[in-house]
Amino acid sequence: MASALDDDEISSDDYYSLLNVRREATNDELKAAYRRLCMLYHPDKHRDPDLKRQAEQLFNLVHEAYEVLSDPQSRAIYDIYGKRGLDVEGWEVVERKRTPTEIREEYERLQSEREERRLQQRTNPKGTISVGIDATDLFDHYEEEYEDMEGGGVPHVEINKMHISQSIEAPLTTRDTAILSGSLSTHNGTGGGTINLALRRVTSAKGWGEVEFGAGDTHGPFFGMKIFRNLTSRFFMTAQCGLQVSSRGIRPGFTTVLARHLDKNTMGYLQWKWGVQSSMNTSIVRDTKSSHFTCAMQLGIPHTFLMMSYQYKFQDDDQTKIKGSVKSGFFGTVIEYGAERKISRHSVLGATVSVGVPQGVSLKIKLNRASQTYFFPIHLTDQLLPSAVFYATVGPLVFYLAIQRLVIRPYVQAQKEQDLEKQRESSASNIAKKKQEAESAVLLMQESVRRIIEAEESKMGLIILNAWYGKFVTDNSKRHERAKVIDVTVPLQCLVKDSKLILTEASKSGLPGFYEPCVGEEKSLKVLYQFRGVMHQVLSGDTEPLRIPKQSHRIDADT
Repeated sequence: MASALDDDEISSDDYYSLLNVRREATNDELKAAYRRLCMLYHPDKHRDPDLKRQAEQLFNLVHEAYEVLSDPQSRAIYDIYGKRGLDVEGWEVVERKRTPTEIREEYERLQSEREERRLQQRTNPKGTISVGIDATDLFDHYEEEYEDMEGGGVPHVEINKMHISQSIEAPLTTRDTAILSGSLSTHNGTGGGTINLALRRVTSAKGWGEVEFGAGDTHGPFFGMKIFRNLTSRFFMTAQCGLQVSSRGIRPGFTTVLARHLDKNTMGYLQWKWGVQSSMNTSIVRDTKSSHFTCAMQLGIPHTFLMMSYQYKFQDDDQTKIKGSVKSGFFGTVIEYGAERKISRHSVLGATVSVGVPQGVSLKIKLNRASQTYFFPIHLTDQLLPSAVFYATVGPLVFYLAIQRLVIRPYVQAQKEQDLEKQRESSASNIAKKKQEAESAVLLMQESVRRIIEAEESKMGLIILNAWYGKFVTDNSKRHERAKVIDVTVPLQCLVKDSKLILTEASKSGLPGFYEPCVGEEKSLKVLYQFRGVMHQVLSGDTEPLRIPKQSHRIDADT
């Protein structure tokens, strides 16, 4: 399904910023802003051929912005998908009285035609690599009493198991998908592998069905079917049946899951499994912006247990999560606690400590990189040793802080600088064009600004003395960085009306006479102005609304 265009795909032309109106502006506000700019840029007001040509270009741009925003349908398309959304072929067939929701659906329908042509070039690879490490000798070695210290030897750490799995999806049509997966496993020197092929078909908006075939050297051929169905808007079910052929004969199996939305953030599940290991499982999952809670109970042979887990998501740092769980059953009791953190755009690193009876102490390290998962379970000891718990808890934290400082931060910073440099290179021509348009606009504003200043001086009104837009260096630790600003005194004075300057919350780089002085960097607007004979100074963020004279900081006239 098509989605809205990304921010970097949307044209840099911001029609709202160009007209200096709110995104919720009424038709009257649009018309007033349009007339004001038309009076400024109308070609007939200029006799110089160069100024006349420049005025004509800017006049056409203003007219284009007004035409889009004054038409309800075009405005809805622009609000959702930006300027590029207006360039998609096929909008002419849309009825004029469509709502924004219907327009979004129509856009997705048009985009689906492009998506179908790309299906053969798409896969959705998913993989897992798990490496089990036995480090019990590391702690048991020091717990033993040795009469002869030389006989203690060196602790032995070994890899005792590995598991590798991979799957890819091959869309055949917009409704049919083939999924190929395989896995290899080894444990203490013995292992095997399996390969599976599944064909999935979306039958309707409410469900899909899947047929699966598999084979392996540890198990015989496998045949299964799976069905998903939305029974109501809040209730759905999944049913799966299969036949496993082995040396002991044909083993049938059946699993069904019923799920229901209990409220906006809570799901309830009921699962029944029949076969070699039959069981009944019920669970409640609550997921909010700040937490994730799960409570589950299972009755079965040989696995009967009660489990509760909780995960907290830091609101001020959405990259970090902490979690804990307790699981108890006939096998014993296991307590787990840990944390995970997003270390780059596509990577998440996590560590979990598992303490149980009779399992002992284990440390599990997991790295998710895009759709690939790398899992390292490290078994430390079969006993509940405080030293193992301490090192399993503190060790990963110290290791992460060291890696964060020595590897991750330098890498992320270098990646940001590289991406910023690419962004600058790709937008260089467009920025040059915008700069030329801004310089032309400033030339066209000169006469209007002269009249505005004369009118404001006569009533001791608002005079823009100096104004700069861009990146200001205010931190003493960053004095080696150069400020990247442009002079926007004339464009701001041109926007003064009735001794007031009002700017909307849009990025100021789209205002007439402005352009992007530093791509990808944080920008501000600094204004030094005079009102009622008193000088004032104000600093505003790039997307913050501004209204002066109001809430400004008074400074001495000699400053």
